[in-house]
Amino acid sequence: MVTSSYPKFPGDVTAPFVESIARVVAARGHAVDVVLPHHPDLRRGGSGDTPVRFFPYRYAPHPSWSRWGYAQSLQSDVKVRPEVWLLAPLAALALRREVGARLREERYDAVHAHWLVPSAALVAGIVRAHQTPFVVSLHGSDVFLCERFGAARTLARRALAAAGAVTACSADLHRRALVLGARSDRTRTVPYGVDVERFAPQRADRTLRSRWDVPPGATMVVAVGRLVEKKGFTHLVEAARRVEEVHVIVAGEGDLRSALEKEAERAGGRVRFVGALGRDQVARALAAADVVAVPSIVDTAGNVDGLPNTVLEALASGRAVVASHVAGIPEVVEHDVTGVLVPAGNVDALAGALQRLAREPATRERLGRAARERAVARLGWEATARSFEECYAQAAALDAG
Repeated sequence: MVTSSYPKFPGDVTAPFVESIARVVAARGHAVDVVLPHHPDLRRGGSGDTPVRFFPYRYAPHPSWSRWGYAQSLQSDVKVRPEVWLLAPLAALALRREVGARLREERYDAVHAHWLVPSAALVAGIVRAHQTPFVVSLHGSDVFLCERFGAARTLARRALAAAGAVTACSADLHRRALVLGARSDRTRTVPYGVDVERFAPQRADRTLRSRWDVPPGATMVVAVGRLVEKKGFTHLVEAARRVEEVHVIVAGEGDLRSALEKEAERAGGRVRFVGALGRDQVARALAAADVVAVPSIVDTAGNVDGLPNTVLEALASGRAVVASHVAGIPEVVEHDVTGVLVPAGNVDALAGALQRLAREPATRERLGRAARERAVARLGWEATARSFEECYAQAAALDAG
């Protein structure tokens, strides 16, 4: 597997779905090697005899220059940071050197690249030169960059042409991939899964309400994600200002934190930003919530999440979910059955949904119970792992042909 982002240490919340994919594929009996950028905070095992081995490549002349990948390359998820353009040649050279070394040393059954750019675009030629089956997975921001930048689009087309299988985490990304040049007969939608044991109702931490100063009787709404425009937290803050019954906890860090905290001052203390939480802390917070809000939007640059992890994690946690009807969210949230869907960016609708759930505890209970049942029955990682196995087999069969 080739990736630009991965949890830097156990419990880190950077691209946890990539780690989950690696682990569930390995759990089905496969050996998985992960090639990823070096980072000063990276604390992963070396190349020992384990199902998942790690091969970080060094590219930065100084540790303070380590800005490649790990959700650091984009500013507010809409534009590439200037320093990243300067690092790109070094990172590309180091990545290609590491992948080439891996392919010379081992005979892999497949190379699985996460994100169309930079990963797939930079290694496609080397993978094909070694005649190794190639699978590309799209996650959202990569497709956005290809749609916006002509050079990225050209590289993406070459990578898609080289791929024996292409996966998208939502039907929306699937459609956009076809527009970019992916072949319809080689492209499929493979949604993320969720760890239904880690994210479960019984994981709730009942001390969080008092720790976060949630008043007795208030409805605690939890939202988790990077503080960037496409997460829609500006709309959530405004909705909270209109609904006196709710107290909103936002967990995450990002470029917009200062601006969002300033906006939250108008909500009379009903919105609190608690910073980034570890994976287990996120699980405990979601399970303790009365409502989980996922107010995603298409941002002003046209970027949107493929399928936010928080949606799946909230469903598995058995919580009532209020989420935007955008991208891949309606594929896993059924309106008024496993959650409440509202138009993306519509503050009135979002406030109305929060107010309704604040005043209807029985509805919260019904939605949460159905959400948990749906997650356990249909959204576990095992089905996702089987889908990736099918993609590896498809790519291998095409190469053999």
